[in-house]
Order: sequence, then C-alpha cells, then structure tokens
Amino acid sequence: MEQNETPNRRLDLLGFFCPVPVHETRKVLREMLEGEILEVLGDDPETLRDMPALCDRIGVELISVKEDSGEYRFLMRK
Repeated sequence: MEQNETPNRRLDLLGFFCPVPVHETRKVLREMLEGEILEVLGDDPETLRDMPALCDRIGVELISVKEDSGEYRFLMRK
C-alpha cells in the first residue's frame, strides 16, 4: 500500500493520553468495514507500544507508524 493512500477514516487524538487513544481507536475500528483504512494521529509516546498491541489483540493490520516532531501517525487496515 502506498503511504499516501487516503484513509477511509481519520482520528485526531493529539493532546490525549492513555487510555483515551486506545479506547477511541478501538471504538472507531468497531464501526468500520473490513478492508477500510484508519489513520490515527497522536502525541502520547505510549501509543508507540499500545497501538501495535491493540492491533495484535483485535486482528487489525498495522500498515505503518511514522513519527514527526513528537507526533505519531498510525495507518491501520481493519
């Protein structure tokens, strides 16, 4: 998949800290259809550990993780 592919949904969690990013991400993923792509933006460093763990637990593909100036971008495919 191209890194610049347009996600189906975008979740801006900048300024939110654990457990909000994982909880909100899980909630949005439940509403999405198989194959759809979710982009999650956040700045909580714990998400670097928590988001991959969430994807493993619920069977979602973690496509990519990028960091830029303390902000993280996760792309996930349901």
